Amino acid sequence: MENILIKQKTKTIHFERAIFTSWYCNLGDCAYCYMSTQKSKISEPEKARRSIASILAEAYLCKKLGWKIGFLSAGYGSYTAESILELCKNVYEIYGEKFWLNIGVLNEKTIEKVSPYLKGVCGAVETVNDDVRKKVIPNKHLASIEEMYRICEKFNLKKSMTFIVGLGEQIDDFPLLKDFIIRNNIKKIIFYALNPIEGTIFENSKGPEINYFIEWIRKTRENFPNIDIVAGHWVNRVNYIHLMIDAGANAITKFPAIKLFNSMHAKNIEKEIKTAGFELQGTFTKIPDIDYDEIKHIKNRNFDDKLKNDIIKKVKQYIRTMNR
Repeated sequence: MENILIKQKTKTIHFERAIFTSWYCNLGDCAYCYMSTQKSKISEPEKARRSIASILAEAYLCKKLGWKIGFLSAGYGSYTAESILELCKNVYEIYGEKFWLNIGVLNEKTIEKVSPYLKGVCGAVETVNDDVRKKVIPNKHLASIEEMYRICEKFNLKKSMTFIVGLGEQIDDFPLLKDFIIRNNIKKIIFYALNPIEGTIFENSKGPEINYFIEWIRKTRENFPNIDIVAGHWVNRVNYIHLMIDAGANAITKFPAIKLFNSMHAKNIEKEIKTAGFELQGTFTKIPDIDYDEIKHIKNRNFDDKLKNDIIKKVKQYIRTMNR
């Protein structure tokens, strides 16, 4: 089958960086998740948040490197409605574009407040198999996520979802996914290959076989020609990115692009994308020109001189990491 992206005259594949903002989740019982291993260790959730300067520095680098913000992400209950609003305002100011938010199930009042800064809202669906959900994600209720989606429609926000391949689902579950996408008018789906985390029930798993992971992408593209499909490959599946693109992925994610900037893996990703007949939008190998005065001259009452200086320090720190 001819790659539908070529039919649509798509020439580039973009990288989506998820910006994690906190390591706390008040659910803390998703059987695959790193945050489930941390909940008992966190007595003050506010202290599990990253500094605002580090978040904004990362968003600024996404802009400079040509990366998209996949979404701002945090566990359930990590932020108050007011703190979510301030975070979204600040990221929008420094990034310069609307972005996606994945921060648990949000109520209508919160969605209304943050909607001017958002492209859409992502639901952490993870799987559509009810038996797997009961075992692996017992308290992420689909009904709550779907209600959030309905609220998003009131504010003209797009809807996306995450899906983790390897939790115990079968490819025969695809009709359930198809129905979910149609029912909720999903515009973007992020497929992750399960990454086994120490301390979880999956710690001895190898994750899904690559052909099985790709089959989910392929079936989704065949049934939804215009949906955005993001492949979360991790470092151990970099060599298969061209196959993910051939199957229909038009974006990639789940690569520690700052830590591994200009590494063998980073160069291999750019090569894999070219092998598939596309170019990477942005770069994993070339340090961008940084004009720190651009940050100093931000005219926003939320950005005082201390915050601006802290952002500059973090950007320089990230650049040093990228230059190693």
